[in-house]
Amino acid sequence: MKLNSKAPKEATVNYRHAPCSGNDINGLGETKFRRADYIYHSNGKSGPLPFDDIQHVFRYSVPAKMLPRIIRGAWATFRPHGTLSDNKYEVSDAEKMTQQIKEKALALGAGVVGICELKDEYLVEGAENKYRYAIALGLPMNREKMLTVPGHTAAMEVQRVYTQGSYLTVDLTRYIRSLGWATKALPINSASEYLHIPIAIAAGIGELGKHGSLICKEYGSNFRLTTVVTDLPLVPDKPVDIGVEDICATCQACNRACPPDAIFTEKQWVRGEKKWYVDFDKCMPYFSSTYGCGICLEVCPWSESGRGPTLSEKLLKLRDKNSDKSATSSSEN
Repeated sequence: MKLNSKAPKEATVNYRHAPCSGNDINGLGETKFRRADYIYHSNGKSGPLPFDDIQHVFRYSVPAKMLPRIIRGAWATFRPHGTLSDNKYEVSDAEKMTQQIKEKALALGAGVVGICELKDEYLVEGAENKYRYAIALGLPMNREKMLTVPGHTAAMEVQRVYTQGSYLTVDLTRYIRSLGWATKALPINSASEYLHIPIAIAAGIGELGKHGSLICKEYGSNFRLTTVVTDLPLVPDKPVDIGVEDICATCQACNRACPPDAIFTEKQWVRGEKKWYVDFDKCMPYFSSTYGCGICLEVCPWSESGRGPTLSEKLLKLRDKNSDKSATSSSEN
């Protein structure tokens, strides 16, 4: 697979004097748990941020031809979320309602759907959780267009999916509110006090990859996440193991392809959890220079169209086989 050969080798925008380390804000190296803080894409919800300037460069340096799509995305995000019905639908069968909501989400354009119970750790510091469940939604991107990353074509495709995701969340929210249950849409292209990736992992959408983004069986990393939170009684899904760890531990595809060398080869301590992490201070200037980059997502072997299910099956079978050999060897000794 060959990506855009004209990709810049380094960032074209950067701070002359960085205001602070984004890695410090993210909690790199911290072995004790704390909740995440706003760092980028805050939309002013938490007041001024140290990296507002570079965020403004990212937002306001887009090509003119992208503006209509961005405007459509903004309209999709801020559409009215519907009136909460006074006639609350009594849910006697949560499993049946869960299936109904998933089918509705798929009909509205979702590619994958999962549900989890909300925990405070899925929110940024200082935010108050007012809902019981989260509905995680994944929307696939056009693989052919995304193979042009980083560039205008891929950026336009991301904006298209952002808009689709915003319509999806608002329409699903309207549907749930018509049933009389409190709910809130968290459109894909606006800041949220809720963290999409931890929610999606808990909801069984996929696993965290070495490149710091989610990997799902259906689309690899070639998709975007969005979320709806609600009090509607639902049955949570469970986290999945599709074999991501088996590849990320040794695969170097995203490490080698990342122009700013921002991807760690080993897991790091981040706010009390050892996990895959991307160096914010290296990644963000390049990301902001290239309309959102995305190289690491598309070089990921999981992202090759249709490969995920077979890859997962092979990895899990190989793991079981190796486990059986290890058990046999131990018993013989």
